[in-house]
Amino acid sequence: MIVYLDTSAYVKLVLEEVDSRHVRGWFASATRAVSSVITYAETCAAFSRRDRDVHTTASRLTTWVASLDDRWRRTVSVPVDGRSAGRLAIAHGLRGMDAVQLAAALTLREHVLTEASDAEVAFAAFDRRLLEAAEREGLTTLGRPLE
Repeated sequence: MIVYLDTSAYVKLVLEEVDSRHVRGWFASATRAVSSVITYAETCAAFSRRDRDVHTTASRLTTWVASLDDRWRRTVSVPVDGRSAGRLAIAHGLRGMDAVQLAAALTLREHVLTEASDAEVAFAAFDRRLLEAAEREGLTTLGRPLE
């Protein structure tokens, strides 16, 4: 199975959070891990915010980014058509970056299905609205909404 990871899922690959074990399992067992070109920057921003919020004397940011880099080397990044993302934002009431993530996953599915009609693309995220939109678009979803 090809696993598309949005930023909320990608953060869990590195940071120890609820469901991190599941995300790491999906990543390890995927035939291919894929994400949007924006995910790296969004993940770095999340790490930086977390590092600032923790208020410890020793920053863990460098370690987290090194771990991110290791995983990113094993991830295929997908470009996004902004107009497609815009249409998805309107159709599903999504925030801009969530619409970009969904548009990238749909682009991936379209590309994969032209090469192998039996291939499966699973969309991993931890946002209720985004997961529901992905399901309405016909994607298999992994993850659960965070409360």
